[in-house]
Amino acid sequence: MTLTGLTARQQQTWASGDYGAVAALIHPIAEELVQATDLSAGARVLDVAAGTGNAAIAAARCRCRVTATDYVPALLDRAAERAAAERLPLETAVADVQHLPYPDAAFDAVLSVVGAMFAPDQEQTAAELVRVCRPGGTIAMANWTPEGFIGEMFRTVGRRVPPPPGVRGPVEWGSEARLRELFDRKVQVVPRTFVFRFESPAAFADYFKAYYGPTVKAFEALGGDGKALYDDLVALAERHNVATDGTAKLPAAYVQVLLHR
Repeated sequence: MTLTGLTARQQQTWASGDYGAVAALIHPIAEELVQATDLSAGARVLDVAAGTGNAAIAAARCRCRVTATDYVPALLDRAAERAAAERLPLETAVADVQHLPYPDAAFDAVLSVVGAMFAPDQEQTAAELVRVCRPGGTIAMANWTPEGFIGEMFRTVGRRVPPPPGVRGPVEWGSEARLRELFDRKVQVVPRTFVFRFESPAAFADYFKAYYGPTVKAFEALGGDGKALYDDLVALAERHNVATDGTAKLPAAYVQVLLHR
């Protein structure tokens, strides 16, 4: 499958389920990234692969001039609704992070929270992030790691529904060595942890089966054979669970990435 075909397939994946339901859980990741980026009021900020706008809204609260982009229009509609509810100015535009429709050096900061990492062409994506950021500006990302809970979740799903051959995994964006390859310069990489909280390990599996695009599509592909994947996800959550009160607390490793252009 070509990279263009993979992009179209991924667009369908993220349009399935209800990514907003998952994004609502991880909003603190965006808040912490924006604080680490140390934005100034009035800064021109681009949130790429923005989903429902977690990073964009966090930046808008800093009185920045923010544009949120994604290739799923329905997710951007949700971002606009959220911003309007808080009376925050926010521009949205349908765009693929691999081909951003902006001139060179158009933004003071470019943000991505577990979004750009999923683009099939990693080198082109990194090049676009750098291109649209002005010299002296900042590129800031939050990316899941290969060894963390989400990285293991993708491997768990991949054993039942193998990913397309020849495509590098998105969690490679959580590897400092890979980030240095992609950006060909020094990057600041800070290990962080986000804790997913559910009523039980099974509740985690239910939630991701219902709402998270990649797992929604995996269950669709398996059809009547989905019980094995469901059991795998419950077992995954049980292995990572640190709760002692009968609920589920699932630490998920990610990295906070800062790159000064």
